[in-house]
Amino acid sequence: MKRTLSDNDLKIAAAKIDPALTKFMSRFPGESGARQPVHTVYGGAHLFKSDTTQKLGVLALRALDEYGPNAETFGSALGADPRFWDVVYARVLEKLRREPVEDFRIDFEDGYGNRADDEEDGHAAAAAREVAAGMKNGTLPPFIGIRIKQFSQELMPRSMRTLDIFVSTLLDEAGALPPNFVVTLPKIQLPQQVTALADLFDEMEPKLGVAKQTLRFEFMIETTQAILSENGVSNLPLFLDAARGRAVAAHFGTYDYTASCNITAEHQRMDHPACDFARHMMQVAYAGTGLWLSDGATNIMPIAPHRGTLTAEQAEENRTVVHRAWKLHVDHIRHSLINAYYQGWDLNPAQLPTRYAAVYSFFLEGLRAATDRLNNFIAKAGQATLVGDVFDDAATGQGLLNYFLRALNCGAITEEEALATGLTLEELRSRSFVKIMKGRRG
Repeated sequence: MKRTLSDNDLKIAAAKIDPALTKFMSRFPGESGARQPVHTVYGGAHLFKSDTTQKLGVLALRALDEYGPNAETFGSALGADPRFWDVVYARVLEKLRREPVEDFRIDFEDGYGNRADDEEDGHAAAAAREVAAGMKNGTLPPFIGIRIKQFSQELMPRSMRTLDIFVSTLLDEAGALPPNFVVTLPKIQLPQQVTALADLFDEMEPKLGVAKQTLRFEFMIETTQAILSENGVSNLPLFLDAARGRAVAAHFGTYDYTASCNITAEHQRMDHPACDFARHMMQVAYAGTGLWLSDGATNIMPIAPHRGTLTAEQAEENRTVVHRAWKLHVDHIRHSLINAYYQGWDLNPAQLPTRYAAVYSFFLEGLRAATDRLNNFIAKAGQATLVGDVFDDAATGQGLLNYFLRALNCGAITEEEALATGLTLEELRSRSFVKIMKGRRG
């Protein structure tokens, strides 16, 4: 076969872009496949106890028992697909009993307020001791962290001091940080604020006697300046650069962001077009980087207006108010899920049943089609396939696998349902479609 270029010519030509490709792959490694929590529950630091999340589970079950006592009542209130009412209800109950909260953030910011230095010092130390007790007693959720105050000129010294007291006390009490511990940095406007926290972690780690890169943080994207700087450049990629490998997630702050856009309180909501724009900007900036994305919170709480001995009319009004708030919460979560935001905030224990119901319904509704696609995809050992009217190429394989990993991790589906794809448990646990294909091809 006639050729113009030698093998060495081709090798030299390809080598020219190796540095760029290596840098690109380092920046965009793709999803890690590690478990991402479906939500983060926020609570004031002054209220945190080692068994707080377990108590939230009790309150969540109480709300479900009162306002959604059976699958039909609950599913109907949420506007869920009747085909899945029974299975969703059963799995929500099991989840609330076993692991009601996946991620909890001990809040020293909006949920805490500004207090005297001595008072915040005391709460930082007390919260750390409660976390240490939770580690010892096995009462912490799988993910936990603290939200410090913003790094403004006024609040940065206070924020750093709280962080120092909390982490130092926790390590002194427990000897280690809990798994998946993270620090949330709110209201970021400039890359320099991220750099400041990364620098602080660099200084703290050797003094605390922990390994480099032990301390991790997440961004809160809730200002217009985070989306677009005064120079017309997005600050989002610059935040990731400034984090120097310490960032694990980016959370969208709905209400601070809409306020920064001068949107009136009446129209500050999760599904406002301004929020969609900001979230899409976050996706574009962080897709493929491995950073988890999280949506914000529904601020209409499922709280009944009447207490004590109720008339029939008051009881009905309570039910109507709670069901309306539940439906709104589910609609917001579905909006997030459809736009590939698989995590969000919850602020009230009565939101926990609807968080899991919305997530479970979302995955169960797509289970049959996803199972058929992945089963066929695996059977063809990575060759492009056509199932129905959906064409899958090789890049889709990991996306399909991630669907099942997310659904399994949050309890939406069982192992038996995941194995219907034709995968083994060992293959699922590898979390890598590439590894599965290599293994199957021998």
